[in-house]
Formats: sequence, structure tokens, C-alpha cells
Amino acid sequence: MTATAPPFGPPPSVPAIRRPLAAAGLLAALLGVVFGLLLAVAGPASAHAALTGSDPQDGAVVATAPKQVTLTFSEQVAVDKGSIRILDPNGKRADTEAAPLDLHSGSTVKYGVALHTGLPDGTYTVAWQAVSADSHPVSGAFTFSIGAPSETTVALPDNEAGGGLVGTLYGIARYAAYTGFIVLAGGAAFVLACWQRGAGARPLQRLVVRGWMTLTVATLAMLLLRNPYTGSGKLADAFDLDGLQAVLDTKPGAALVSRLLLLGASALFIAVLFGAYAKREDEREKKDLTFGLAAGGTVIAAGIAGTWALAEHASTGIQPGIAMPVDVLHLLAVATWLGGLAALLVALYRTPDVTPDAVRRFSRIAFCAVLVVVATGIYQSWRQLGSWSALTGTGYGQLLLVKVGLVAVLVGVASFSRRWTGRLAAGGGAVTETRAAETGAEAGAGAETGARAGAGMEADVATASSSGDSTAQDPARADPARAAQLARQKAAVATAEKKRVRDADPDRSGLRRSVLAEVGVAVALLAVTTILTSTEPGRTEEEAARASNAAAAPAVSGPVNLTLPFDTGGQNGKGTVRMDIDPGRTGTNALHLWIEDSQGKAMDVPEVKLALTLKSKDIGPLPVVPIRLTEGHWTSSGLQIPMAGDWTVAATVRTSDIDQTTVDKNVKIG
Repeated sequence: MTATAPPFGPPPSVPAIRRPLAAAGLLAALLGVVFGLLLAVAGPASAHAALTGSDPQDGAVVATAPKQVTLTFSEQVAVDKGSIRILDPNGKRADTEAAPLDLHSGSTVKYGVALHTGLPDGTYTVAWQAVSADSHPVSGAFTFSIGAPSETTVALPDNEAGGGLVGTLYGIARYAAYTGFIVLAGGAAFVLACWQRGAGARPLQRLVVRGWMTLTVATLAMLLLRNPYTGSGKLADAFDLDGLQAVLDTKPGAALVSRLLLLGASALFIAVLFGAYAKREDEREKKDLTFGLAAGGTVIAAGIAGTWALAEHASTGIQPGIAMPVDVLHLLAVATWLGGLAALLVALYRTPDVTPDAVRRFSRIAFCAVLVVVATGIYQSWRQLGSWSALTGTGYGQLLLVKVGLVAVLVGVASFSRRWTGRLAAGGGAVTETRAAETGAEAGAGAETGARAGAGMEADVATASSSGDSTAQDPARADPARAAQLARQKAAVATAEKKRVRDADPDRSGLRRSVLAEVGVAVALLAVTTILTSTEPGRTEEEAARASNAAAAPAVSGPVNLTLPFDTGGQNGKGTVRMDIDPGRTGTNALHLWIEDSQGKAMDVPEVKLALTLKSKDIGPLPVVPIRLTEGHWTSSGLQIPMAGDWTVAATVRTSDIDQTTVDKNVKIG
């Protein structure tokens, strides 16, 4: 979450300081309780897509080649023809190279690729790359073996999707886009809501226009880089027209195009704000125009913020219908404060006539913004974390802790701004205004004197020219341009003196320094926030880790015990097969088999055979021929069970040359 400065007010006394501190402590305690309750009742959700399962599993050894390989994801992903590749031990494609099959079932997101028939034994590599529903590319690789593991020439990729030079450039463009939006929206809000005279100030005009240009250029760069960012990773593909067309057909591409269209409308808004609005003198007309610009600007800003909510974390996971408008409110509140802070800094340094009233109005607006930011930030943190363990045990949670620390520093610096503003509003600002007015009057008098001197010189020159006076040859007295230059120099000196007087005001200088420190911390805070938006959320990271551990860890179970009654139909053909499979999980198992007659005594038979079948995976039947140890006792020490699941164990018992039967039973192994 992002916080803002506390409201500015009158000079703080000891009780006045204690009351806000007590209120802040109570607010922090309440927020902590709410945050804890949200985490305690958190349910399952995802943001970045993660691979949660596969068939065959990572590292599995299957007896026969499967017909296809399937991958299961935590959320919807976008895949194309080359998203899932199966490579044999020599690095050649083992799949049919067709588009992945959509095997969705209910809420389960699953894709499969068909394999060639007659694949030889050995280790195969599955490499996959997709784009998650929150617009970020995800990738990975794993291996499985047919028959038995073997050496492979395929090297598992060690780089993640969206990395390299293209990933770096895309990240820079993302940061620039956030910065441009904050400066554009927050700067315009500062002018309309806090200091309307600032619409005619050139430094503020340049600030807002540069914010618009930064956001526009960054959006165009992201649109061009989107294809290589989610695909090949090659910078040259940024100008591939087919790739650009494919990007336009995706949700992130549509969001970027929508942002460009809204930026066109915002250009018209800026033109009116710094054109007709800045020149309007009639108070009634200006009030009406202020309302119109505020309404239109809010709609445009909300639309631009919505382009982030539409294509990123808020659009996927739990409660997207709530998360998207909450994300828009969060971005607008952050822009109102951080952008307004940047505008205030420019006004303090470049436009010395900014009034204390404007600073106080910004303080009240900033306080409202912080309430919105805190509330929406808590909700977003709950969606992306879901548990206390994710706060410290995942990269997303650790970055969030860094962000909270920066917020704490920011609030501490803002307390100094509050004190300087209170002193400025209590009297320092008024004194400075008086001294500046006196200096301005002196400057006006100097300019008027210079102008009169210039007019006198022109008259003297005319007289000298007609009478042949020798003073006409003096350039300083005869040149009216020289007189005008002297007048401008005097006015410049007066303006510099006016600025010096303002700069000498310790209250205003202290406020400038504290606001500058706030902006510095805010820049770091914005950088961390940008990284957070491209980091796999804690929920998804923990879900993927649990799925990986469940697939990799051997099942903890005891021996599997089976009892199968049989009747071959002949004389003494009734009996029971008892069987133990130890340890009863995937891998090598020891099998012991006993046959007893109807009286429970050991029974010898001419032949007994076993077969194991995993019907759900089309594995088997795997034949097993046990060896006789003693009367009624058979064993097999090398039983290989390649995969966990519900297996069918079939026992064939022959009690004579013609009497034979097969009995079976389902049992869960692994």
C-alpha cells in the first residue's frame, strides 16, 4: 500500500502533537486487526499463473510412452502452437508440434500435447511458456523418463520468460508509465483543486505536459515490446507487424490501445486547462469551467487507471469484480498525492508566489487520499498474500515489507512538512508576502523610472538632431534600445531581490526541503511498487511450492494389504489370496503372496500370476510372476510401480490343468 502525508495545520503545541500521535497509533492498531482478520479468512486465489501439476510428473518413470503430456495451471493462460515442446534425449521434437489441446474441466486449467507413437526409452524434457491472465509471461521446464532414465543433450533453460534486454526495457517503460500518469493526473488535480492561479504558471504547465509525454511514449514502447517480451525475447521482433497484430488481439494489447485513445482526450483537457481556463477572468465563468474540467479530468484519469486494472493483477484471481474498481481507486489516490506533491515541489521552487492556502488545501486532499490508499492497499495485500507466512516467506511479501518501511519513512518526513506549513500559515507567509510586495513595488518604480528615462532620451536625441547638439553622438543617451535594456536590467534585479527575500524565509525554505525529501522517498516507493506489479504474488508462489513438494516428496504410507477370495470351480478350487506390497508407494516394492484353502491352511497351486493396471493413465497391465518360496508362499522382490494412483491388482490362480480363475481388486498406491 502507499501512504501520504498527514494533514497540515497550525503550529504544533505539545498537546496538539500528542493527540495526532494517539490517533495515528489507534488507527494503526485498527488497521493491523483488520489486516490480520483478512489474512485469517483468506481463501485460495492466484494472480501470476503457476504450474500446479503435470502428467507425467516431474522426474516420473513410466513403463510405456504416454499418448500425450498434460500441464495443469493455477489460472487461465494464453498458449499458442509452440508454447509446450517435448524434446527427446537427442533434443529433437517428440510431440506432433500441433497447437495444445484445451482439456479444461470445470475450474481446472489444463492443456495437453500429443506425442509421436513408438518413442524409445529415455529421458524427455518438457519446456513450456505461456502468458498468465495478469499479462505477465511465465515459463518452466521439467523431465520424465520412459522405461528408465538416460542421459540427455537437452539443457534446461535457466532464464525466465520476460527477462534479458527486452525485459529490462519493458520494465523501464512500465516505471515510466506509472510516473507519467502520476505526474499528469496529480499535477492537474493540484492546479484545479488547490491553486487555480497555477494554471498560468509555466513551470507547472511544463510538469503536466511532460507527464503526458512520458506516459504516451512509455505506452507506445510497451505496445511495441509486448510481442518479444512475451515471446522470443529478441528486440528485433518489436517491429514485427504480424506479432504486433497478435498483441492487439490480446487483453493487454487492447488495454494499451485504449490508454493511447484516452491520452488523446487528455491532450484536449491539458490544452483547455492551460489555455482558456488560465486566461479566464470572470469568476462565475471560471467556476463553471472548473467544475467541467474536474468532472472530465476525473473520467479520463479513471479510464487511464482502468487500463492497468483491466490487464494486470486485479483482473484475475478472487473477486475481480471488486478488485478492479478498488485498483482504480488506489491508483487515483496515489496519483492525487504523489503527483500533487511533485506539483507542490515545483511551485515552491519555481513559482515563489504559491500561497499557504494552496498548501493547506493540498494537505486536506492528501489526507483523504491516504485513507483511500490505506483501505485499498489492505484489500490488495490480502488478495495477493493470503497468509502471514507469505509475508515473510515469499519474494512478493518481502518486497511488500520494504514498501511498508518506505511508507513509514515517508510519513515521518511528512510530519516535518506539517510543522513547516503550520508555521508558514501562522505568520511567516504573511510577512514574506509583505516584503515581497514591497520589493515588487520597488521593482515597478524602477521600471517606470527607466521607461521615463528612455522617453527623455528619445526627446533629447530629437532635439540634438535638429540643433546639431554634440550629445547626439553619445550612444548611451541617443539609443532608445539602450534605455529599454537598462529598464529590463533594473526589473530583473528587482525580481531577483524579490526571490531572494522569499528564499530567505526559513519557514518556506524548510517546507521546500521537507517536500523534496518526501518526493525522493516517493520515487523509491514508486520503484518498489512497479517491481511488485511484475512479481509473482505470495498466494501463487506458495500454491506452486505446495504442488511441487507434493509431486516430488514420496508418499508416506505403510504396506498395502490385499485379500482376494477365489473359486476355480474344480475339486478343492476354493481359497484366498493374501498379498502384501511393501512399502506400498511408487518405485521398487517387495511383494509377498500367500494362498490358503477354505480351511485357512497353506495351499500349493500349480501356477499363480499377477498384473497391475492404472486405467486412468492407460498404464499396464504390468505382468508380475512371483517365485515360490515354500508351500503356499510366493514372492517378488523387484516390483516396479511407476506412478501413484488407483491401481487394479489382478491375480490369476490355476488349481489344476483345466481349473483357473482371475480375481482383481482396486487399491490406492502412493
